[in-house]
Amino acid sequence: MSLPLLIRRLLPLMFLLGLGWFLWTKIGPALSELENPLNPAPRVTVTHNTVLQKVESLGRLELVRYQFKDVVEYKKSTYRFLPDAKVALIVAGNAIGCLDLRKVRAQDVVFEGDSVVRVALPAAELCTWQVDHSQSRVFSVENGFFQDAELVDAGYKYAEANVRRAALQSGILAQTEQNAQQILRPMLETMTGRRVVLTRQMQNPLRPAQR
Repeated sequence: MSLPLLIRRLLPLMFLLGLGWFLWTKIGPALSELENPLNPAPRVTVTHNTVLQKVESLGRLELVRYQFKDVVEYKKSTYRFLPDAKVALIVAGNAIGCLDLRKVRAQDVVFEGDSVVRVALPAAELCTWQVDHSQSRVFSVENGFFQDAELVDAGYKYAEANVRRAALQSGILAQTEQNAQQILRPMLETMTGRRVVLTRQMQNPLRPAQR
């Protein structure tokens, strides 16, 4: 068979192959979406309306964080003839000590000569204390009598209050003031070019009652 005759016979086949490829590129994506009409791909729609409710000026300088781990057993008397409800929690919590720099007044900054500046800082505060629920869990609940959720919630509230007590008893306020000396003084000396002396604000004396 001569070559020209072979090419003429293959032309229809080549045309059909080209046409099939063209049609597949056009309708292939649409067909892939219809492969499983009984289980279509889920469509997610999100609607939200964010409203700014409050703007606060922040001036608290966080200087130390205490982290706690505790096992809390919380008991609650329910009915007279029934055993006490009890929940055991493994609780992680943290507390943060800070200074509220918004309380620094103009009279609290005193320049002495050309080389010294004295700054009276406000008293250290316990800024926040909270339970870290991502690191806490319920170990057991006994005799909840269909009130397990309320019992667990009460146990966590007690644990959060205990985080505050533990932080204060562990000396977080003294550690906050010590960290202020170590962090603030070098920073202020770099800013002012002077030797910085950090002191404690004096409480305003109580005025005598007027007669």
